[in-house]
Amino acid sequence: MKMCSSTDPLDASRWSIPSPGVSTVFQWDYDAGRSRLLTLYDKGKTKQWDASQRLDWSAQVDPSNPLGFPDFYIVLYGSELWERMSAQERDEVRLHLDSWRFSQFLHGEQGALVCASRIVQTVPDLDAKFYAATQVFDEARHVEVFSRYLREKIGLTYPINPHLKTLLEQALGDARWDLTYLAMQVLIEGLALAAFGLIRDFATEPLGRSLTAFVMQDEARHVAFGRLALKDLYPRLTERERDEREEFAVEACYLMRDRFLGQEVFERLGLDVAACTEHMKSSELMVQYQKMLFSRVVPALKDIGLWGPRLRRAFADMGVLEFAELDTEAQGREDEDVAGELERLREARDSYVAGVSSEAQDGAH
Repeated sequence: MKMCSSTDPLDASRWSIPSPGVSTVFQWDYDAGRSRLLTLYDKGKTKQWDASQRLDWSAQVDPSNPLGFPDFYIVLYGSELWERMSAQERDEVRLHLDSWRFSQFLHGEQGALVCASRIVQTVPDLDAKFYAATQVFDEARHVEVFSRYLREKIGLTYPINPHLKTLLEQALGDARWDLTYLAMQVLIEGLALAAFGLIRDFATEPLGRSLTAFVMQDEARHVAFGRLALKDLYPRLTERERDEREEFAVEACYLMRDRFLGQEVFERLGLDVAACTEHMKSSELMVQYQKMLFSRVVPALKDIGLWGPRLRRAFADMGVLEFAELDTEAQGREDEDVAGELERLREARDSYVAGVSSEAQDGAH
């Protein structure tokens, strides 16, 4: 089996998306806006955090298992390919899979950064512009932390996945502001929240776990922002307009489900891509993982009023219709609670270290 170097550089070429007809909207009515959006805006202001201070970047990350997952979490576990691999080859697979996973998070966060700035420009309501402005800063911080984690702790980056690239192109190539909301705030960030949650809840490497937990605290607000804005708009659309949005959501969900097969990793490592893909499609772990990715998207789409027969059929086909009964607000509260607990643990650790250091200094005098 041919294994490649873990120092292959990321293609640094630029990517431009033409978007004719995008309107910049000013709002001259400065009266108070919707209370729930303004509450989110206040929370967005007060919940800002400094990645250099909150995260322990001195933590050592094992390149043979960056997230500390057991073998059975590896997508190829149990396959004939996996059984034939040496320990070194398995370490290489783990490194590349985690690099690919965090690279897609990074590219998605840059997409979110651009989309949030687009929303500030195009959304007609001032309260939505207020909140979107706080999200721009959140997304810049997320790009910072994922980029730094990849650069300093993993040392390997993958290009953007073709399916994610297609969805971003659709979100930014359409002049309608609500399509940007739908694609980014509900679909891309909804799936990202679910993927982050699996790392936060099951990884044993402290830095990767904390990083995803703190990002999730921000993303929970972003998804809530998208839901609130679209819940006001979609009931006022015509049936044809809602059908268009549902068709877009169905196509996007299939794109995002297929995105997480990660064939690029197998190609880069010189593995049999067809055999790897076939194993993943039949793996019970992968089946459950792909289902869990939609645990945030399905209830959010139902909540905003996109719940026609086309969408329900697609979710039944994917085996994720059951998630429609989940409480989106309860999910967001849990994300904030977990991040808050990790922050309290960090503060307690810092206080203890400072106290020990102070005692040592006093003892030296």
